Amino acid sequence: MSGGPFDYTVWTPAAPPPTTHRTSRTELVHATVAFLVLTADLMIILSGRGLLEGGTLTGLVAPIPLFYVLIAVAAALTGFLAHEMAHKVVARRLGYWAEFRMWPTGLFLSIISSAAGFLFAAPGATMVDGMDPRDRRGWGLTGVAGPVSNLLFAAGFYGASLATFALASDASAALLFLAMINTLFATFNLLPIGPLDGAKVLRWGVARWAVAFLVAAVFLGVCYTAFYSYGSPFLAW
Repeated sequence: MSGGPFDYTVWTPAAPPPTTHRTSRTELVHATVAFLVLTADLMIILSGRGLLEGGTLTGLVAPIPLFYVLIAVAAALTGFLAHEMAHKVVARRLGYWAEFRMWPTGLFLSIISSAAGFLFAAPGATMVDGMDPRDRRGWGLTGVAGPVSNLLFAAGFYGASLATFALASDASAALLFLAMINTLFATFNLLPIGPLDGAKVLRWGVARWAVAFLVAAVFLGVCYTAFYSYGSPFLAW
């Protein structure tokens, strides 16, 4: 594992498999655990069971309505899992070994924070091996892939929210929420700090990072305003 500042690593595997290896049992376990924990976190937040939201200790373990469960599953699948797999797919296409590894400490903190009524999510990261730390293009492409996947899902959810709004059902609001979650994931990860994707994209090119971040931030603003101020994906149009 290269030790440069561009790594996605949480820790270094002792003997990474060849790049032709697609998915290991270890990755399946790590991705499944991280997905389930993040889904549970979102279920608690969405249902208002967090202690800072007026919930109780017994309320944390009470059954959660299926509607919230479905939204949480969709948010975790698109916002988190698809994001990480996008990193992996691009790194693999560039010829490098890449697999997701959960971060146990981050998962524990996410459980504590969601129980309190807010979400701090650091479930893990996609690790890449063999890429030269000086390969700014390679790291930039791998880094931007995750936020781009979020923005594509967000566009799809927003479009579906527009299409279902006339039905006056909860589906439109749920789809709008999923669009907002994905734009939030994209914008946060594009911040040009530390190990986040934005730092890698910025090193690849300031203009590339600026465009990606601006698109994500503006889309987040639209989704946030639509969801919290108008309650409609049509805003004031």
